[in-house]
Amino acid sequence: MTVLLWVSAVSLATWVWLACCHGLFWRTDQRLPPRPAPRRWPSVAVVVPARDEAAVLPHSLPGLLAQKYPGAARVILVDDHSTDGTGALAACLGEDGGLPLEVTSPPPLPAGWTGKLWALRHGVELAGDTDFLLLTDADIAHGPTLLADLVAAAEAGGLDLVSQMARLRVETRWERLIVPAFVYFFAQLYPFRWSNRPGSRTAAAAGGCTLVRREALERAGGVAAIRGAVIDDVNLARAVKRTGGRTWLGLAEQVDSVRPYPRLAELWRMVSRSAYAQLRYSPVLLAGTVLGLALVYLVPVVAVAAGLAGGSAAVTALGGAAWAVMAGTFVPMERYYGRPWPEALLLPFTAGLYLLMTVDSAVQHWRGRGAAWKGRTYG
Repeated sequence: MTVLLWVSAVSLATWVWLACCHGLFWRTDQRLPPRPAPRRWPSVAVVVPARDEAAVLPHSLPGLLAQKYPGAARVILVDDHSTDGTGALAACLGEDGGLPLEVTSPPPLPAGWTGKLWALRHGVELAGDTDFLLLTDADIAHGPTLLADLVAAAEAGGLDLVSQMARLRVETRWERLIVPAFVYFFAQLYPFRWSNRPGSRTAAAAGGCTLVRREALERAGGVAAIRGAVIDDVNLARAVKRTGGRTWLGLAEQVDSVRPYPRLAELWRMVSRSAYAQLRYSPVLLAGTVLGLALVYLVPVVAVAAGLAGGSAAVTALGGAAWAVMAGTFVPMERYYGRPWPEALLLPFTAGLYLLMTVDSAVQHWRGRGAAWKGRTYG
């Protein structure tokens, strides 16, 4: 019990430090502020890579085409060799009016590129000398003024990259359990305040909605600079910031994912396909992550249970205090997703699932399956 007492104390101290000194990662107040309209609205090309997305396009593409943007804007949908009629469906949806739509396909995928980034590169090349590029996904629905709001924020703040993390669905039981934690863990890895601070080494973006200046992208080496990245959004933000660009990342109010994850299996694949890549395929970082997750998220629950069973008030109190701080930092994210605050107490269970997903991601990599997505596997 003495060992558990000290481990519980370390867990509590870690949570106090995380809550107070880790960029206030748990707060949800990093939102796109209202900005005055620029004197001249710059031109924008929206690039949408799409592979076998016929099921979600009717729920996402019409809103993108209906953007109320005062300047010149157009949409380029890159059909990445789909087999479900994605390109034909997109062209049909484009006939209903709105922003001009061009549907195209990239050349065959070369070695060293991920499919999404190869499609993005093709779309960026077709965009030409536009002022801004909005890089988004085929499963993302956009509010009617989103494009104008992003451009206004970039122009007023002198930003080279503006990104918003899309709200994922929380309709099924598994979505409600795992999705808010997914965003919470991302913010813990990349505190938004630190990422938004000029000169900070932290840089992150959300691939579902990223507005970037064309000149800043070219200065960073273009899409080719991150051509093999599985976690392309974070690597793009790093490349832009490393070459002197200013970036901003926040939570969205007009950006929503329409992709359903009704079962645990779909959510498991969403997380595990990139978890080991996040750790740079390092067994040392994997071991450290597993131990860290266990210490921070699992020890408080074990301490409460063991303390109550063994009659140790000190162990129970330390574990309970760590669990309380943990849940308290998760409450704002639960509220952002419209969930009741008591569900924050389930975070240790969810963290245990993420631990297993991370280990599974490494196992799949070691088996040569890498990050599998849409029929492709990246080693």
